[in-house]
Amino acid sequence: MSALIRLLLLLLVSTSVHAELLFEQAAPGVFVHHGAHQDLSEGYAGDICNISFIVGSKGVAVIDSGGSLKVGQQLHAAIRKATALPILYVINTHVHPDHIYGNAAFVAEKATFVGHAKLAGAMEQRKEAYARLNQQWMGDAFAGSELVKPVLEVADTATLDLGDRQLQLQAHPLAHTNTDLTIQDSLSGTLWTGDLLFVERTPSIDGDIKGWIAVIDRLKKSTATQMVPGHGPVVKDWLSALDREQGYLKRLLDDVRASIKNGGTMEKAMETAAADEKNNWQLFDIVNRRNVNMIYPGLEWE
Repeated sequence: MSALIRLLLLLLVSTSVHAELLFEQAAPGVFVHHGAHQDLSEGYAGDICNISFIVGSKGVAVIDSGGSLKVGQQLHAAIRKATALPILYVINTHVHPDHIYGNAAFVAEKATFVGHAKLAGAMEQRKEAYARLNQQWMGDAFAGSELVKPVLEVADTATLDLGDRQLQLQAHPLAHTNTDLTIQDSLSGTLWTGDLLFVERTPSIDGDIKGWIAVIDRLKKSTATQMVPGHGPVVKDWLSALDREQGYLKRLLDDVRASIKNGGTMEKAMETAAADEKNNWQLFDIVNRRNVNMIYPGLEWE
């Protein structure tokens, strides 16, 4: 992205907890806050993913709300610093806790909560585990964080109207998770991929690696001018970013399959699978081991 486009809108938002969020204006009316590349279990404070808002002539749409009520409140304050227009929609790109727990900050706005058709069920299934883990990770910083489920569920495609711009929503089959949703803005051409695209941070698998590789092939046919990944910087050369991610996933898949074929153990594969990708990604040692642990049992039954 050019220096001009990367001019930052300094929405330094003071809240009741004296925290600040910094937003990049990625296109006219399109604002993105970049979370830190931290692991969930090490220094996690609910602010590790990209969260965004889009301002149209009729109102505002939020795309992902952060990992706690506190982060959601900071996002809400940033929106109110930018515009007094109503917040019409809060869209979650998938079920992971760093993307959804800020929803509670928008209930009073009477916003419509939007997600994949399987999102509400996934939230309910993971509710107790997420509450326990987030309390362990964040302690008091997780106070007041509650799951708010979608009322507008997208099984295939949907269009949301913000006035001068429409958002095109696409639900995807099992890939990063079973709840992946992408959003494209008709006015700027910006596509939000959720965690179907990671930039800089090691891609994390919680669904099906083969399905994810296939969805990336479909994303490569996009008409987007730029993509907002779930983690990492906004990219205009999004085809290269997708290629890098897909290259990692394919290498991981090939190496785990080879390990199984050769009678290797899962523990050994955690040390060796996709090892030559290590210098290309942040948090590689932690996330890659988890990925092997996630995909190895299923691949044993191929």
